[in-house]
Amino acid sequence: MQARFDLYGNAITASFTKRMATAAKVIDGSPLPKSTHELVKIRASQINGCSYCVDMHTKDAAHAGETSVRINLVAAWRETNVFTEPERAALALTEEATRSADGGQVSDETFAQVRKHYDDDQIAALIAAIAMINAWNRLNAIAHTPAGDYVPGQWG
Repeated sequence: MQARFDLYGNAITASFTKRMATAAKVIDGSPLPKSTHELVKIRASQINGCSYCVDMHTKDAAHAGETSVRINLVAAWRETNVFTEPERAALALTEEATRSADGGQVSDETFAQVRKHYDDDQIAALIAAIAMINAWNRLNAIAHTPAGDYVPGQWG
């Protein structure tokens, strides 16, 4: 696949994405478990059809020690027994928030599960992480950023 647009070769989008990456450091420094953060990024990227982000975040998760079983089952997390209850709550929130553009919404039941398993700082980071990955997904999907060449850690 050829990119429609080089996000990093244009001064405006390069500056914008640099600022997004800086903003994302707030999430990286938060108390949200790193494995949960990666699972959220993978699931939203799958839903949004962002091949570049699926490639990146599955590789980053594996590089960080996530098992191939869990990475491979993120898309079918509801039918598995490999995710913890807190991770399941985060994945449900990710799906509902990501699909809100399709007329859905985050249910009170899902948010109650999130509230049960995470404190306010973790919830804040989770909300920010979902918003951030959805923004990255849209940028890369619109530009048709090709997948497959990402090397873990290449972006910092």
